[in-house]
Parts: sequence; structure tokens; C-alpha cells
Amino acid sequence: MSDIAQETLIDQVKAALASGTPLNLRGHGSKHFYGEPPRGEPLDLTPLSGISSYEPSELVVTVRAGTPLAELEALLAAKNQCLAFEPPLFGGRGTVGGMVSAGLAGPARASVGSVRDFVLGATLLNGRAEVLSFGGQVMKNVAGYDVSRLLAGSMGFLGVILEVSLKVLPRPAATATLRFDMAEGQALVQLNEWAGKPLPLHASAWWDGALVLRLAGAEAAVAAAQKALGGEVIEAGLAAQFWSGLRHQQDEFFIGAERAVEGGAALWRLSLPQTAPPLALVGEQLIEWGGAQRWLTTALPGAQVREAALRAGGHATLFRAKDKSGGVFTPLAPSLMRIHKSLKTAFDPAGIFNPGRLYTSL
Repeated sequence: MSDIAQETLIDQVKAALASGTPLNLRGHGSKHFYGEPPRGEPLDLTPLSGISSYEPSELVVTVRAGTPLAELEALLAAKNQCLAFEPPLFGGRGTVGGMVSAGLAGPARASVGSVRDFVLGATLLNGRAEVLSFGGQVMKNVAGYDVSRLLAGSMGFLGVILEVSLKVLPRPAATATLRFDMAEGQALVQLNEWAGKPLPLHASAWWDGALVLRLAGAEAAVAAAQKALGGEVIEAGLAAQFWSGLRHQQDEFFIGAERAVEGGAALWRLSLPQTAPPLALVGEQLIEWGGAQRWLTTALPGAQVREAALRAGGHATLFRAKDKSGGVFTPLAPSLMRIHKSLKTAFDPAGIFNPGRLYTSL
């Protein structure tokens, strides 16, 4: 890691501590829309850029937090490897630190795991201007609290991620994409039925009466599953374009959602049991992860959306909206909020890092 870049950040944090100035941790700003509105003086993390180490044979890479995701993925692709959880790049400007802090994953998340599952270790600059290291570069290298994985989805409220070690995976040997004309309810039933069978299911998406399924794995397994499932085979180039658009939220559904948000609607991300039935909510829905992630564009009151998600056994996050006064993330139970506040106090006692970005009271 660049000693100059790290020492500069330490000095900036010390100055903020001395003056009581809150800091807005920022890479390229590709996810500025996500979470509660940013507050504080910008703390630029882009100087923390570069690959610290990469061991393709060990399936592990250690990378500085300000490194562009596109740069990391290009390096991995040259060795036929990838970030299997498919993090969104949001216009190609996402960084590694932002990826971990936001904890967002793409279409393959249900089959391979979340961002948290691939974080092996991390180096953190805490609110006392101390540099702390957690975890390591192998899966079983955790003694005590697994703080490195705790950083995934923390929205920067614990400290500045300086560097992370990530597990990477080989790209699948073969893939195939199938399309089926199905109503929402039928698609959910079918996805759950397929999930109980030994099929190389890798990703799924339902929208506007069409279910699209991606198979991935060994060539023989993909070919056998393709024959068993039927459906319309999508040409490889078109399939890659579709899954890329879905992953980076640049496809037709998300483009329409952004227009709707400009008009006063909201884009919600609902996390539900994949067996949950269709939700009778006014708006347009896109369903991923075998039914476990459901995107909803609607003008309905937030309380109604959250209540519907709760009744279905899940929760709802306000992903994009002009008005976030009702809160972005589902309110925590008092016991969980106490844990969050205790963590915040332990890592950032003066409360200078991303105040209110996760919850307004943190």
C-alpha cells in the first residue's frame, strides 16, 4: 500500500478528530444515491489504488480500496477468473472499497454467495486514526470476531477500508441462457421446483411475463440441464448483454425505474424468502435470485411496501428515491440497534465517519 496515501489519510482523520469535522468517505461516488444522504467533508479514497498481491493458483487477491472494480476484473479475466458474486459497477466507476461497503451483488448472488462470503481479510483505519488488520488471505484464518466480513454492507460507518483480500473463482467452463414465457406466480413455483433438483442454476430473472435462466458449470452438466429444461435458447452474445445490463442496472427495467424516480416514484429492493408468493403491490416488478430479491418501482407509500415485505417474511430497502424522509433501511429492533451503536462507539467513538449514512441515529 502506498505509504504516502495512507499517511495522508491518517493525517486527515486526525485533523477531523481535532476539529470535530464529520467525513464523507468517497471513492468515485458511483453509489452516492444509495443509503441515507451523505454528510460531512469528502474524504477522497481514490489515491488508495492498486493491486497489492494476486495469487491465481490460490484464488486470492489483495487490493487497495480505491482501486476501480473494472481494473480488478480485467486483471482477473486475464487469468480466466472473476468476482463470482458479480458486483454492479454503476457506469463502470465503482471501486473495491465501495463494493465492500455497499455489499451489493449481482445476478449470481443466490448461487455463489454474497460479497461478505468472499471477503477474507481487511485493513481498516478507525476513528482513532489507528490502522487495524483483520482476517487474512485464507478462508480459515479468523480468530475472535470476524470484523473483515462485518465491513460488508456497513456503508463506511465503522471506518475507512484501506485494503481487502478477496476470494476469487474460475469462470464457469460453460454457460447457457434459456427463456420461458411465464406469469409471475408460475415462474416462482417453477424456480423453487428447479432449486430442489441437481441443476447448474446460476442466475434467474423474471420480468414482464418472461423468465430468463442462466445455467453455468461443466459443459456436460449445462448441456444435460438445457436438454431437460427446454425453453428458448438465447444466443450467447445477446445473453451476455442481458446479464451485464441486469448486473450493472443498465437494462430496460432499471432505465425505466430511474425515469419513474425522477417523476416522484421510488425503486424498492425487497429481500424475501424465495418461496414467498407474488406480492399484490401496485407497480412494476423484476424478480431475481430465484424469488429472493424483488425490485419494485412504485408510487405507493413506503409504510405499505415495508408492511407487505414484512408479511412475506422479509424486509424492504428504499434503493432509489428523491424523498428519503421515511428512511432507507428497515428500522432495526431496539436490541439490534444497541449492537450497531456499540460497534460504532468501538470503532468510531467520535462519530466522524459517514454519520447517518446507514441509519440516521448512527
